[in-house]
Amino acid sequence: MKRIILVVAAMLFSSFAFAGTVKLGALFAVTGPAGYLGMPEKQTLEMLVEEANAQGGINGDKIELVFYDTQGMENRTLNYFKRLVTKDKVSAIIGPTRTGSTLVIKDMAERYKVPLISCAASRKIVEPVSKYVYKTPQSDIQVAEKLYEYLVSKNKTKIAIITAQSGYGETGKQALIDIAEEYPVDIIIQEKFNDTDKDMTAQLAKIKEAKPDAVICWGVGPAPAIVARNAKQLGIDNLYMTQGVASKKFINLAGDAAEGIKLTAGRLMVAEQLEEGDKYKDVLIDYKNAYEKKFDDSVSVFGGHAYDAFHLFKIAYEKANGNMDKFLEELESIKGFIGIAGEFNMTPEDHTGLSKDAFVIVEIQNGDFVLVE
Repeated sequence: MKRIILVVAAMLFSSFAFAGTVKLGALFAVTGPAGYLGMPEKQTLEMLVEEANAQGGINGDKIELVFYDTQGMENRTLNYFKRLVTKDKVSAIIGPTRTGSTLVIKDMAERYKVPLISCAASRKIVEPVSKYVYKTPQSDIQVAEKLYEYLVSKNKTKIAIITAQSGYGETGKQALIDIAEEYPVDIIIQEKFNDTDKDMTAQLAKIKEAKPDAVICWGVGPAPAIVARNAKQLGIDNLYMTQGVASKKFINLAGDAAEGIKLTAGRLMVAEQLEEGDKYKDVLIDYKNAYEKKFDDSVSVFGGHAYDAFHLFKIAYEKANGNMDKFLEELESIKGFIGIAGEFNMTPEDHTGLSKDAFVIVEIQNGDFVLVE
């Protein structure tokens, strides 16, 4: 009889531990070329959902996570998005990982009236503004601003660019071109590569012949590591990259060729190097320690994008008291949230809420990231 009572009590506790359930969708590329971006996003989100549910959910509502692997493919992203909103009936979606994958569903979020918080970077995701679409990474225009400011401060004004033929690479290239006239820089040569290319020697040889002061490579995944190795073989030692390679996996792929490369990055990669009292340091180190302890793997800025997306969702859901009609109003009015990418200050006109100050310049030294500026 005692055992029966205990079982019934456990069932009752299980039934009434949460006031309700909120379904949260997730679309990440955990396999395919962008797998090393999407996997830490998925793992981070799962960790945060588990932690939140262990603490009673959000406003007493249990979070039910529904995840699909897009493999970084636009058609899979579109199909899974439709499944999340029509079959799974999620309240909001976090992801996708890549710019192209996000752009293919941007209009769908508006059509189905489902909030989407992307983990991809292009400003095209939030420009023009859509009531239902947000993103957490710093925008490509802010990357370009930070890079140009740093290069000009070092008297490097003759610029070569080599960019991926992908959503991320194309919008990055456009950002570099669009704001070049605002700085005393001259883009003297432009080259490109595909994410699946295995050798970029021909493009880099042309760049070397042009004798630029700096070479900016804009891409994600394994391809920039090949650019780094080919550049080293050609004796190019003035290579700059973006947060698209801000991961230990890039260093592992590039090997010795990564040494000396400078890049824009969020503060996460150099959290321990920040000064005491820095407003980001505690948040960054807490996330880093929790992630690395749970998954026995190095933290990356890409997981940080999912961290920020989840917390933005959580803040808005709490403020709206679970009312999804009020959710968007609360989401676009979030101010002063200290996340992994930076300080978020959303407005109806700005659905990212970050500035170029969210970036630092780091250099790869002895197989690790070192804060430069």
